[in-house]
Amino acid sequence: GSAREKAVLFYQSCMDTQQIESQGIQPLKGLLSQVGVWNITGIGKAKDFNKTLQTLMGRYNTFPFFSVHIGPSPSDPNTNMIQIDHPEFEIPPESKFKEKKNYLEVTYQRLKQGKNSWHLLGEPQDIPPGSFSLILSFISNLQQVITPLQERQQREMLFYRTTIRELQEKAPAIDWLLCLQAAFHPVPLNLSQPVAVHDMDYLQGMSRLIEQWQKQRILHIYMMICLIGNLSPALDSRFQDARLELSRILHGKIGSRMIPEDRWRMCLSETSFFFEPVLGQMIVQEIFPQQNKKLAEQMFSEIRDALYSRLHQVEWMDEKTRVEAKVLISRLQVEIGYPAHILQTDKVNLEYQNLEVNQETFLLNIVACLKTLRENSYQRLLQHHSQDNWKISPWYVHSYYSLGQHMVVFPAGMFRSPFFDPEFPSAVNFGAMGVFMAHELLHAFYNYVLPGGCPTCNRSALQQAIDCLVKQYESYSMFGFKTNGSFTLLENTADNGGLAIAYQAYKNWLKKHRREKDLPKIGLTHDQLFY
Repeated sequence: GSAREKAVLFYQSCMDTQQIESQGIQPLKGLLSQVGVWNITGIGKAKDFNKTLQTLMGRYNTFPFFSVHIGPSPSDPNTNMIQIDHPEFEIPPESKFKEKKNYLEVTYQRLKQGKNSWHLLGEPQDIPPGSFSLILSFISNLQQVITPLQERQQREMLFYRTTIRELQEKAPAIDWLLCLQAAFHPVPLNLSQPVAVHDMDYLQGMSRLIEQWQKQRILHIYMMICLIGNLSPALDSRFQDARLELSRILHGKIGSRMIPEDRWRMCLSETSFFFEPVLGQMIVQEIFPQQNKKLAEQMFSEIRDALYSRLHQVEWMDEKTRVEAKVLISRLQVEIGYPAHILQTDKVNLEYQNLEVNQETFLLNIVACLKTLRENSYQRLLQHHSQDNWKISPWYVHSYYSLGQHMVVFPAGMFRSPFFDPEFPSAVNFGAMGVFMAHELLHAFYNYVLPGGCPTCNRSALQQAIDCLVKQYESYSMFGFKTNGSFTLLENTADNGGLAIAYQAYKNWLKKHRREKDLPKIGLTHDQLFY
């Protein structure tokens, strides 16, 4: 079937709670048998540590000991690299725990209260005494070797460029080539493959811990718990209740990310995660027809022209900088509505051609989608950099400027009421969506505001303008707290300048189009509608 048909089947399997409840834990048991039995008591042959980790990374997108993602290289934003960092732990770190004297003991006692829920998350009933405490101790040890962000920044450790070969030498407990080949299959990787590490001290400490715990079954139990926790959202209501209870025990309350939501919302979220181009195409066709896109592009062109003319009014900017600023804007990549590939149905179908989805088992659909998502996205990202690779989905109500790509993005979700409508008076469209456009456009100039960012400018006049804006915002307060005008300077600059540019663009638009719609029942002038 088509990618759209598969997306619909996936959503339906998620919504079929009766089927999910009737199947219970059986689909999960089938997966666990493929990964390897718990083998906690030492009876039988334990699966090799790295083989199990390879299976979890490659087949189930589960990374218990470190996180792996694709991201741009800081030296060349057009080139993507494999990037490795410490994982996000569900158990809060000791540094955030108030009762530090007995951190492990208190946390262990809290978790013992949720013993039934922990069994549901996959702990076997014959687990040897003390194993649970050992798992907690191992997690705490991992957390303790994380280098604090501020220290990494001071030591310039945030982006350490290395290779898989060097990584193998520094953190030998992991078979890096084997595991990364599994995670990025079918992309060919070798020992010379460049990778970026965000916390090498953590990876070395993690490697030493794994070697220390290697002879015990704790590592295998921990990996299985991470797998079950990763897949549990696709299981029956007992697992969802257990996750909520576990969150309450760990954090003292239900975390915001664990608050139960309507089933259709959860299923829509899961479907959009795996079938983003499919849902993107459906939504774009529904809410953003070509005539809307054309009007939006015309508005942006007017905004850009208004910025060009306004550059001549900036007192602190010298002629050389004005010319550079115009060139900077002329080279800006502008994305409005959606990435071009979204509407290429044949290309989208090709991405999902090997995916098999059925309406019977939601968990198996999740696993199948994880495999397809990994193969498609990793291969595309590693082999070439795509300029239409957005950070957000077309339905988002959120625009942004990408410094690395020198690109502004305005997704289709923004071009709806109350921000935009072809039937609105132009004053409303420019006063809402036009201001957003101008705001993002001005972010391309953020470097000029920073110290030393514009060496040929009139620094005295620039600093005077900056001080004036900082003083204005520091006169405001919210909930009893004063605004830090220096901290919010870049956003404040874009807000104020964006409003002025959008207003000028609106006035220029009126000169060309003459006629403006009225809203007689509201009783506001066009200028009042703009603001």
